[in-house]
Amino acid sequence: MSVVRPPSHCPACGAPVRPIDNVPILSWLLLRGRARCCGARISARYAVVEALGGALSVAIADLVVRSATPHQSASVALSIFLVEDALAMALLAAGFIDAEHMYVPDSITLGGTTIGLLTTWLRGMSLATTLEGATLGFLGVWLPFVVLYGMVRGRQGMGLGDAKLVMLAGSFFGWQGAAFALFAGAVQATVATLVLLATRGRIDEPESVVAQRAALLSAAQAGDDEARKELEQDPLANPPEEGILAARMPFGPFLCLATIEWMLFAGRIYEMFPWLEAR
Repeated sequence: MSVVRPPSHCPACGAPVRPIDNVPILSWLLLRGRARCCGARISARYAVVEALGGALSVAIADLVVRSATPHQSASVALSIFLVEDALAMALLAAGFIDAEHMYVPDSITLGGTTIGLLTTWLRGMSLATTLEGATLGFLGVWLPFVVLYGMVRGRQGMGLGDAKLVMLAGSFFGWQGAAFALFAGAVQATVATLVLLATRGRIDEPESVVAQRAALLSAAQAGDDEARKELEQDPLANPPEEGILAARMPFGPFLCLATIEWMLFAGRIYEMFPWLEAR
């Protein structure tokens, strides 16, 4: 769904949201998590995403101000902020979307990669460096986890959306950012997996993925050719096999988190590992 059209509306009844009821965080609190139009419950996710987006914007603004050089113009500093803030908001959206649907829109990954390649000069990087980062980022996931893993196990170890997310990181921050996104994302995903197994003893697919699969199966059985075709192409069309090793868990949120961490703390990471910057 576009972030522009249709304008903000109630997710339950579709009524337009009045400007006074569309103030981030505050409106949700004042309305006690319910829509004014029909009284439907509004998920706290709205307020959480708004709070995280606001916090990230403040952090990026602080980083841009502290990183500014004496001869840097205000317009350049503002451009850096707008581009990096747009990346952070896109990653925030991608993380929540993937956590719920195990799917990352191309409009975020491919569109974001294009913006990253077109704004290399804002980060003092060459186009060749960012092209290298984007290429290595994509191939670093696609070749071992999609192609080779698929040949050995008969199913993908990671999705193309994950490869495109690492490509996005590389287009903004070079091979170092892509490598950090993949490594730090894997570490944090492993920790989350261990926590889930320790507390719940299992890893379940997101409810929306299960519901969508059931809807597609029902439509295909009713003779819907488009649903049947989508089932044939969708790697999530079949339920996961039994066993922990076959469990499905969205990796995108951890890649998004690691990319944001690199955006905010790359300077400190380079100080700890100066050899990274030498390449």
